[in-house]
Amino acid sequence: MANKCAICGKGIQVGMQVSHSHIRTKKVWYPNLQSVRAIVNGTHKKIKVCTRCLRSGKVQRAV
Repeated sequence: MANKCAICGKGIQVGMQVSHSHIRTKKVWYPNLQSVRAIVNGTHKKIKVCTRCLRSGKVQRAV
């Protein structure tokens, strides 16, 4: 569960990197996850959240 957002579930994406000569190799794109202390069900918890969820206000940060 290390490479998934705890809020939206965004995870790694897999695809092919294509060179100029059309040689294809596997490539992985990782989401921009941040460790955040947040309020989950009334308690402070450390979760991994993507930056899009942080910016949109889906996460209530613990202060």
